[in-house]
Formats: sequence, structure tokens, C-alpha cells
Amino acid sequence: MLFTGRITANAQTRTVSGDKQVTNFTVALNQRYKTKAGEKKEKTAFVNCSYWVNPGLAVYLTKGAIVEISGWVEAQTWETREGKTLADLVCSVDTVKLFGSNGTKQSETTKDKKAVAAGGGDDDDLPF
Repeated sequence: MLFTGRITANAQTRTVSGDKQVTNFTVALNQRYKTKAGEKKEKTAFVNCSYWVNPGLAVYLTKGAIVEISGWVEAQTWETREGKTLADLVCSVDTVKLFGSNGTKQSETTKDKKAVAAGGGDDDDLPF
């Protein structure tokens, strides 16, 4: 699945299973539409993302940043203490593309970040 949205808070990286690192962040997806009566409406969905490829990218995944994410999305459900069932959308991210705050492609350094996000690029050229 491929989607574009804004990051809601700075990404957090943590170590799991002793040596693996995962970067977690949430992306807001907005949909704007008009009702039959012509009234403008907006809906927002939030997708929790887990990115396992490059933890160094976390410094660029900051609140408000526009990102294009591709990966596998699934619903995750759980039950509260009160017995209510809740659900979240969770994406296991394959690639991340970064954009400027207005949605335009960023400078040449972003291309390096995109290569890193995709798991490619030369480690000697990385800015982190």
C-alpha cells in the first residue's frame, strides 16, 4: 500500500531483541470532500508505522514532515480493561520518501535520504 501524509510527532527509535532497532511514528492521512449539499468536510485517519530498515532516518521523521510511505497495512485489535474492543491501522514500512513542508521534493540531500530509506545508497555518503 502507498500513502502520503504528515507525521504527527517526532519518530522514536528503540532496540528490540537485543540487536535490532525499530523506528516508530504515526502518519495522519487527510481526506477532503464535499457533501451532496456542497458542504466541505474533512476526515483524518491515523496510521501507526514501524520502520526496521534504517534507524538513522529517524532524525528526519519529525512532526509535520510530509512523507510517502509504502508497506504492508493491517488492522490490529485489542480489548481494553473495560472489555471494549479497539483497533488501529498498523503499517510495516518498506520505503519512506521525504518531502518539503509544502509537499515539494527536497534538495539533493533528500535523494540520499530516499536511498537510505529504500535500503540503498553508499554508507560513506550518509549525512548521519
